[in-house]
Amino acid sequence: MTASEKFGIVIAGHGSRDPDAVREFEALVELVRERAPEDAVSHGYLEFASPTIAEAVADNLAAGARQVAVVPGVLLAARHAKNDMPAEMQAVARDYPEIDFHFGAPMSLDPKLLQLAQERIVAAEATSPQTVRRADTCLVVVGRGTTDPDANGEVAKLARMLEEGMGFGGAFVCYSGTAQPLVADGLRSAARLGYARIIVLPFFLFDGVLVKRIYAAADDLREREPGLEVLKAGYFGVHPLVADVMIARAREAVAGRAAMNCSLCKYRVQIVGFEQQVGEPQRAHHLAVRGLQARTEGDTAIATSPVYKPYEPHPIEAESFRIIAAGRDWSAFPPDQLTVLQRLVHTSGDFDAVDDIYFSPGAVDSGIRALLRCKRVLTDVTMVQTGLKRALLEELGIDTWCGVHDRETHLMAEQYGITRSAAGIRRGWQKFGNDVVVAIGDAPTAIFEAVRLIRDHGWRPQLVIALPVGFVGTRESKDALRRCLQVPRITNSGTRGGSPWAASVVNGLMIDGLNQLAGYDAGPDAG
Repeated sequence: MTASEKFGIVIAGHGSRDPDAVREFEALVELVRERAPEDAVSHGYLEFASPTIAEAVADNLAAGARQVAVVPGVLLAARHAKNDMPAEMQAVARDYPEIDFHFGAPMSLDPKLLQLAQERIVAAEATSPQTVRRADTCLVVVGRGTTDPDANGEVAKLARMLEEGMGFGGAFVCYSGTAQPLVADGLRSAARLGYARIIVLPFFLFDGVLVKRIYAAADDLREREPGLEVLKAGYFGVHPLVADVMIARAREAVAGRAAMNCSLCKYRVQIVGFEQQVGEPQRAHHLAVRGLQARTEGDTAIATSPVYKPYEPHPIEAESFRIIAAGRDWSAFPPDQLTVLQRLVHTSGDFDAVDDIYFSPGAVDSGIRALLRCKRVLTDVTMVQTGLKRALLEELGIDTWCGVHDRETHLMAEQYGITRSAAGIRRGWQKFGNDVVVAIGDAPTAIFEAVRLIRDHGWRPQLVIALPVGFVGTRESKDALRRCLQVPRITNSGTRGGSPWAASVVNGLMIDGLNQLAGYDAGPDAG
């Protein structure tokens, strides 16, 4: 490139608690620097390690760059490359409006990386004293595992290309987390296929906690199956081919040729099972551990838990709850129920609304713990979703899901002759299992379906909130839930209710949960 075409490269890494991973990432950055001497090269991390991406950009600009390519130092386009890193770049672009920023594609299945995978596999085969035909070998490719099926599918594609290109008898794909099957389960399944040899290839850039676990699982399999040869191939690591792919991605970004796989991106088109994430805004989820390495005391890192502050209502909201607290005698109600009950009064405008609210024993505590641990709310209609306080959801990292408008829900409703709300609850049971809080504010049929799944199929959601309004099946559905002793539940005994009521209960639980994390006891009249 000519002098006028020089630009800066910021390699954006994920970051790790494992110092081996950080050292290897920084060694790769140095290799990029050596192989692109005409460019300013810096690096930053999303979380745990330092410097941050914003600090890396500042270093790059200090070196004289006026065009900056931010390149994801990750293999595949999942949440980090599609949301977190673009969000970081947007933030720094606002800080430096005079600078041209370009976002590069992740490395993906570049031919150079296929060559490197081939090198790692051949090196693993060379460690064995035995000669085994590839046709008698099963290649097990272990990916990171994400919530993005597009990225998970790329791992399967890599396995298939290596299987056919190198002549393996078979290939098996598993993941170190989030996606199924997990490593130990995948290795057990591969061992049952009857091959003489298994080669385990971690589809990872660097060493770290997950790679160590993968190798430990391979060692466990070797011990359990002494007649099966298990070889461990190296991860990609610090290698000129990796550095060259990163440099190429930076060049492509500046030239406007950053090729993202948008045709199967769940944020841009409806992908089966992920329809509700189309158009999801780009929000970073790593803020609590950004730059953690810099926040150390001696050799001991400061706790990674974020610092929480008590819930601060708007002044008008605070005045409303002062009036509600003084508006009736609350002494008959358990203190742990007051936040929820007073929020129901606030929502309904009726002090008597709380008189027929039913809490099963321990329901409030179960709900708070579930929100903080499982971090997912399943709703019957989108009105419940929209009634949830967005700031609280984001601060606590809680996801919401409602399938009532999804194509699969429509198909299920038609095929089984049930309402879409009931079908959405059934899909939520299938997708999330027990780790969910259910909030029903509109459809009695959703309550009946939840009760059926609980009684007949062993579903055990952490809490069921059911407060629909209406006259057809409403009383009966609430009574059925109240008699359903297998799960914690919050409901009422009448026809009153609605989506705002169900959302208010969840909001009250989130407020109490946040205050607990902040170590704050607001007292019995907190609202």
